[in-house]
Amino acid sequence: MTATLNNATAPNTQDYGGDEISALVLDPGYSVTRGGFAGEDVPKSVVPSFYGITPSIAGPKYLYGENAVHTPLPNIEVGNPVSQTGVVEDWEAATQLWEYAITSRLTNIKPSNPLTNGLNDKTDDLKQEMEGVEMQERPLEENPLLMTETGWNTGKGREKPIEIAIENWGAPAFWLARSGVLSAFSAGKPSALVIDVGASSTSITPVHDGIMLKKGTLRCPLAGNHISDQLRLIFSTSPSIPLIPHYLINSKTPVDAGAPSQASYRTFQPGTEPGPSFRALQEERVLTEFKESVVAIWNPGRLGGHNQHGGTNLDSARTQNTKSFEMPDGYNQLFGVERYRATESLFDAKMALSDASHPAPTPNQTLPQVISQSLSQVDVDIRPHLLSNVVVVGGSSLIPGFNERLKQELETLYPGPRVRIFSPGSVVERKFSGWIGGSILASLGTFHQMWISKKEYEEHGPGIVEKRCK
Repeated sequence: MTATLNNATAPNTQDYGGDEISALVLDPGYSVTRGGFAGEDVPKSVVPSFYGITPSIAGPKYLYGENAVHTPLPNIEVGNPVSQTGVVEDWEAATQLWEYAITSRLTNIKPSNPLTNGLNDKTDDLKQEMEGVEMQERPLEENPLLMTETGWNTGKGREKPIEIAIENWGAPAFWLARSGVLSAFSAGKPSALVIDVGASSTSITPVHDGIMLKKGTLRCPLAGNHISDQLRLIFSTSPSIPLIPHYLINSKTPVDAGAPSQASYRTFQPGTEPGPSFRALQEERVLTEFKESVVAIWNPGRLGGHNQHGGTNLDSARTQNTKSFEMPDGYNQLFGVERYRATESLFDAKMALSDASHPAPTPNQTLPQVISQSLSQVDVDIRPHLLSNVVVVGGSSLIPGFNERLKQELETLYPGPRVRIFSPGSVVERKFSGWIGGSILASLGTFHQMWISKKEYEEHGPGIVEKRCK
């Protein structure tokens, strides 16, 4: 491994596929994994990052895709290869999940071995013909792959994807890009403060001239799942609201608001019930529906504070318009102050509900404080420029009132500089900003010289990612 690295020399066209071959962009997250061809507007493949596990005589069977994780099969459990911090913990499951995301919608699934598909007799001739077929039929033999990563990814977490892409999938070239930088890129900003509010965490990424400022890149644990936890605590208080997922309901009868539900429930044969992890995921789907249709963020001021008339904002919230929501079992209710209470702890830790399983966040974990910690790590001269280019993305940032409240909190923390929030109006652009940035980047003709070719990987090993993908 003595060859020198040279960014200025473009790989040969056969190394990365050339102009005629589209690169693939894969954007794995805690909730969903997005995949598609570079140059397209939206990812064609959007699959849950969760996977099903069912017992069988031969051992556990792993199931991938939307239908697999939402069908109540006997004894099904649900796993996720990505931790709450966004870092891969189970590489074997991650490899299979990502390969499913690629082959189910983007490339052809490699053909099964004729020896084991039940259609052929087992002959020695066929065995000889099939030797090495697994090495020949690989999903990315013609497509370079650009993958995204979190700003706090580990060394192993950076090297393993290129091993998988080139050794397992046969990719001719590879690149690893920070999702925060790609979100800034999708917004058309070389310098920005990117706030990505996802399911398991919120990332704060300062980007300057297209480079992630690592010291200022921080993770905030308060995001979509935290709001779900707050909703569970709200629903468990008196009067409690039943959280029964769709798959347990056979039929339901309409009832008045606040009245007990009248539903018939699905039963399973003893010993065949779906596992608790499956139920937790299905409950999360109900909570996601609730978040998308009911939840909002209080403005102006803090919910626990006072308004300009001397009253409390909590009292003001009780006079706001209510929203109705019907649970899967038919129970329905009008929600008022609860709409705002579930999200307030993103900004004000004192308003968080908590119990033994869901401890309250500390004041330093709230979004305004994590953003402040991030900006304190960057050069004082570029802070005003970052504050005037705040890019807000991520599915959980779609909650009504989020951008207005964030702007208000930042202006309170930084009364001098002008604070400007940039956020895509389109739901698709907000949810898939990292993937879209990767799609733009990988489709640029000038980007071809950046690819790490298979030849370079073979010369330098997986450590080349640390040297090239800054």
